[in-house]
Amino acid sequence: MTISADDAAQQPAASEAEPAQQDAQQAAPQNPASEAVRKFGITAEDYMLPARHQIQMVGPDGTLNPHTEQGTQSGHEYSLPSEAELLAAYEQLVVGRRVNDQNSALVRQGRMAVYPSSHGQEACQVAAALCLAEGDWLFPTYRDSVAVMARGVDPVQTMTLFRGDWHGGYDPSKHKVGIQCTPLTTQLLHAVGVAHAAKLRGEDTVVLAMCGDGATSEGDFHEALNFAAVFHLPVVFFVQNNQYAISVPLAHQSVAPSLAHKAVGYGMAGERVDGNDVVALLAVLGRAVKLAREGSGPLLVEAHTYRMQAHTNADDATRYRQDSEVAEWVAKDPLSRMTTYLTDRGLLDDGRAATIAEKAEAVATQLREGLSEEVPVEPQDLFKYVFSTPTPQLKEQSAMLADELARDAASASTATEAGK
Repeated sequence: MTISADDAAQQPAASEAEPAQQDAQQAAPQNPASEAVRKFGITAEDYMLPARHQIQMVGPDGTLNPHTEQGTQSGHEYSLPSEAELLAAYEQLVVGRRVNDQNSALVRQGRMAVYPSSHGQEACQVAAALCLAEGDWLFPTYRDSVAVMARGVDPVQTMTLFRGDWHGGYDPSKHKVGIQCTPLTTQLLHAVGVAHAAKLRGEDTVVLAMCGDGATSEGDFHEALNFAAVFHLPVVFFVQNNQYAISVPLAHQSVAPSLAHKAVGYGMAGERVDGNDVVALLAVLGRAVKLAREGSGPLLVEAHTYRMQAHTNADDATRYRQDSEVAEWVAKDPLSRMTTYLTDRGLLDDGRAATIAEKAEAVATQLREGLSEEVPVEPQDLFKYVFSTPTPQLKEQSAMLADELARDAASASTATEAGK
């Protein structure tokens, strides 16, 4: 390559360029994760990579693991949650299990159009809701109704979407809970947008974005994590790895050592946790939220759990998995595990268990009664709230529906007169 005299004249002298480069380097943003690395006294790689073993505090039999067998290591150490936190989580576990069973029955009775059950995954949902402060945001998937309710949303409003109504049922701004929706992974982009806005406004807000293992195969997953990492946003990405993306097993989605290992590619910290151990979940997600709030940037947590029931009531899970596989996970049930753990610690007795069961049954009754009520239907609402200014196509469809309804009404009126 040759440089002309004119080009050379435009090039700054070395003595002029070096200070400019130094200023640029000084102005470059520092990765907030570096502060966490210094605090833990470990390398950046050890901070970003998950612990060599998944974090598990309470085993499937309900007993507390010895500290040396909890999967912790330097920079990946966790304290046991308080007794109050454990009891609050247990209550939400019981309510969540009852809600899952009740909603499955309501689908069979025709009171709900569809329900993606989270039976067996309730520990993930409860911990996700309880680790957040009042001003934080939760962005759930369509399977995370238990998390939405644990965040304080009315049970009937939570299930409005699955009844088949045109709207989501609750006010996202009021509850700081994103609307559940069926498009896969779009909620991660919404979560990142809220976190970015909160950071620009100087708000003390952490966003927890939930997704499943299938979502990690979507382009939106990459875009959300990369944007959050580049702009150092306070987002905790929580992957509930329930082993299947509908009928596709994890082995056909990724051959990474774990989904948590994907974090290092974006420059953020990753962690693996037993998704059926609510004690470990509270500890891991609680610390992730704390680090995000302190300015360490986004984090990725992968929980290993299992979808005990079909993907939805429209799915036949026996076509892609064996009953023996499901039976293996029954022994790891999060509710029975927590019941044993709290009972052995003297925190749960028959009286308290009965009180919690009554609360769960009250929620189930509320769902039965609320979802049995007839809701007035306005057909034109299908078009009214799609765009602030309706498109020509929506106007045409609206007019077609109005004409059809008018003709039906006229026909019914004629038939009534003829019958007199």
